[in-house]
Amino acid sequence: MESTQKGLPSNAYTPLKPGEVYIPVIPAEKSIAEITRRSVIAGLLMAILFSFAAAYLGMKVGQVFEAAIPIAILAVGMSKLFKRKNTILENVIIQSIGAASGAVVAGGIFVLPALYILDLQPNVFHNMIVTALGGMLGILFLIPLRKYFCMDEHGNLPFPEATATTEILITGESGGDEARVLVGSMLIGGIYDFIAEVIHLWDKHLSSAKLFFGWGHHLAEKVKFEIKLDALSALLGLGYIIGIKYSAIIVGGSILSYLVLVPAFFFLGQHIPEIIYPGKVLISQMDTVQLFGTYVRPIGIGAIAAAGILGILKNGKIIVSSFGVGFREILKGKGESVSTKDVPRTQQDLSMKTIIIGSAVITVLVFIFFMTMASISISFVSLLLVLILCFLFTMVAARAIAIVGVNPVSGMTLV
Repeated sequence: MESTQKGLPSNAYTPLKPGEVYIPVIPAEKSIAEITRRSVIAGLLMAILFSFAAAYLGMKVGQVFEAAIPIAILAVGMSKLFKRKNTILENVIIQSIGAASGAVVAGGIFVLPALYILDLQPNVFHNMIVTALGGMLGILFLIPLRKYFCMDEHGNLPFPEATATTEILITGESGGDEARVLVGSMLIGGIYDFIAEVIHLWDKHLSSAKLFFGWGHHLAEKVKFEIKLDALSALLGLGYIIGIKYSAIIVGGSILSYLVLVPAFFFLGQHIPEIIYPGKVLISQMDTVQLFGTYVRPIGIGAIAAAGILGILKNGKIIVSSFGVGFREILKGKGESVSTKDVPRTQQDLSMKTIIIGSAVITVLVFIFFMTMASISISFVSLLLVLILCFLFTMVAARAIAIVGVNPVSGMTLV
C-alpha cells in the first residue's frame, strides 16, 4: 500500500499546541513495506561502504562525517532501479542501518590508534568485542529517551541532520518542485565546494590574519587575537537548518574560545609560565591553533561532560519512570508494555523489560571481557566507569544530535 499524503504535515517542525496531535506521513493505522530483504541488504551494503570512508576520514582529519544524508540520497536513487519502487519506510531502514556506520567507526578509530601508539598490542578480536558491546549498550540506553526527544520536544529541537534526511526522503516520494529545489541546491553547493576544495580558487579557511595582512597579522602574532571562518557550503546549510537561536549559541562559543580564552591564556602564559606551562612548547611560541588545542579545547570537553550531567538531572523523572516500568514488568510478570498491539505502530519501542534484561546481559559480558585481562577489583572499577560514561554520553550524544546534528564522539573519547 502506498502513502497518499504528499509532503510533510504543516506542524512537522513547529511545537504542538495543547491537545494537538502530530500525524506522520505514514499514519499509524497504515502498514506498508518497511523491514524487507531489500532494505536490510541495501542498508548493510551502505554500512560497509561508508564505514571504510568514515574510518579513513576520521583518522586523517579527526572528524567523522554524518552518513545519513548521502545514504538517504542513494536510497531514493536506487529505488528507481527496481520494478517496485522502494517505500519511504524502506528508505528509512536503509539510511538508518547505513548511517550507524559512522558512529560505531568513530568509537573505534579515536581509541584504537592510541592503543598502537602506546604499544599495548590490541587484537582484532578484542576490537570487535569492544565495539559491538559498546554499541549495543548505547542503543539500549538511548531507547527510553526517544519519547522525550521526539515527542515531548516536538518542534523545540531542530534535529538538523534528521531534518535534512527527512526532506530528501519526502522529496523522493513527492517529486515536483521539492525535487527541483533539492537538486538545485545540491548542484550549487557541489560547484562551490569543488571550486574551493579542488581548484582552490579561494581559500576555504578564512582568517583575519590572512584577509587583513597588516593589523590582522599583527594581532594574531602579538596577542593571539584571530577571527577564523570555514567558508564551506555544508556549514552554511547546517546554520540554515538549525536556525538563528542555535547558530547564535555556536557562534557565541566560538567567540568565547578564540577571542577571549585564547588571548587570555596567552596573556597568563607570558606572566606566570610556571603555572600555565604544561607542555614542551612555550606559550610564547604557540599559535592560536596550538593554544586552542592545548588549553581551550579541554574546557569545551568539560562543558560536554557537564551538559551530559545536567541533561540527566533535567530528564531524571523520565529516565526513572521509564526504567520503573521495566522493573515492574520483571518483578510482577505484567504491567505496562510499550510494544503491545494496543500501542500505535509509530509509538512501538522495545519493551522496558527487554531493555533492562538486555542491558544486564551486556553488563555481565563486559565484566567477563575485563576479567580475561585483569583482576576482579580492576574489572569491577572498569565496568563501573563504562556504565557511568556510557549512560552519561548517551544523553550528551542525543542532545548534541538534536541541536547541531553532530555526535561529539572525539570530545567524549577524550573525556
